[in-house]
Formats: sequence, structure tokens, C-alpha cells
Amino acid sequence: MTSATIEIADLGHAFGPLRVIDTLGLSIEAGEVVGLVGPSGCGKSTLLELMCGLLEPGTGRLRVGGDDGANERLARCAYMPQRDLLLPWLAAIDNASLAPRNRGASRAAARGEAEPLFERFGLAEFALARPDELSGGMRQRVAFLRTLLAGKPVLLLDEPFGALDAITRAEMQQWLAAALDAEERTCVLVTHDVEEGLYLCDRVVVLSARPARAVAELRPDDPRADDRDAAVTDPAFAALRERALEALREGSR
Repeated sequence: MTSATIEIADLGHAFGPLRVIDTLGLSIEAGEVVGLVGPSGCGKSTLLELMCGLLEPGTGRLRVGGDDGANERLARCAYMPQRDLLLPWLAAIDNASLAPRNRGASRAAARGEAEPLFERFGLAEFALARPDELSGGMRQRVAFLRTLLAGKPVLLLDEPFGALDAITRAEMQQWLAAALDAEERTCVLVTHDVEEGLYLCDRVVVLSARPARAVAELRPDDPRADDRDAAVTDPAFAALRERALEALREGSR
């Protein structure tokens, strides 16, 4: 599990004259679920791309599992972007099992790896459906299973439910809570939804407006509680949500 730790120190990154991250420091333990919330355009998605080796830091240090090389980071991180990017000509189970196929597995063997997850996460009867036959929530489940089947110790989830309606989003949050508890992986979740972050994560880091820096860190009492509705309406949760919102307001000034 040491391969699933993330260490960030004095991290800075810019695109030309536009500085998007400034002297950011963050340490994430193996198996921890950490949320990143912040204003739009503050560098959250860029930070995930840096973590998984798609970008190299401009300044500072970023290590995943003790290594700071881009190839090593990429080997340890599975990245789920905002859009599900399912291939429309493939069945759901074949979309989910792309990683085993890319590693040389036959279609039958790759499907064999995916089938237990389809059973566990309530998708077995939709395994052969094409993406256009699935609801938005089902598409996101398939995209998440594809991320799991990459077999990497770190999951990087970028606004996985941002395009869903409020009711479906709440249902998917409770589904993802159970999925994260079933997987011994380190997870970094980017979200604009403070409530979502506080419900799903062991710890939520609030980022400032661009260039991003950490301005607050909050720890919910009962992350991923079985009863989401009861959890998010609890007075202690509401107070923590207000603290997060206040930190966002302060960091945006």
C-alpha cells in the first residue's frame, strides 16, 4: 500500500503567464479518500493531471508511492475524467474491461474480470447494453468500474457526477460510498459540491481561487454513512458544510 501514498510539497504550475497552482502542500495516506473543493478554474483538474503524470510540475515536488517521475505516477494512478467517454460501439462490459484488453487479455478473459464487479454494483443485467441504452447514472457506474479495472492503487475522480440531476446525483453518491468502502484504494475526488465532498471523503481540502493553495481542511465525523439523507441533514454535518462554504468564500476574495 506504500505505492498508494501521495506527497505534495511547494507545488506550483503555470500555463505560460497563467499561474494555476501556487506553493501547494498536501499529504495523502494509503487508503485515504480525500476531496478537493474550490472555485471553478482554480486548478483542481490540473492537480489531478499532475498527480497521474499527464503533466509535469513547474516547481516543487509531487510523489506517488515515493516516486516523482511521470511514468511512475501514471503507472500507479487511474484517472476518471468529468465525461464518461464510453465508446458507443462497445457493450457496457467491454467498455469497463478496456484495461485488461489493453494488457493483452482476450475478450472472454477481460469480461471474466469485469463480471464480478457488474454483479457487485448492480449492473449485471445491463452488461451487454450499449452506452446509448444506459441512463446517466449507469454510464457513470460503468466509467467507475473501468477505472477500477485498470488495477491501479490510486483513483483520481474528476467531478464524476457533475452532469447528473440532483436526485440521481444523491443516489450515485450513496452508491459510490459503498464502492469506495469495498475497495482498498487511495482516492482523490474533485467536486464543486461541498456536501458531496463531506459525505464521501475522509478529509476535504478547500482550495483558493486561482492560483490554487490550500486554505482549509475539514474532517467529517462519519464519512460514507450508510444513510446519506440522515448524514447530510445532521446538525453537525450542516455546521461543517457551513465552515467549508465560509472557507470557499474567504479563499475566493
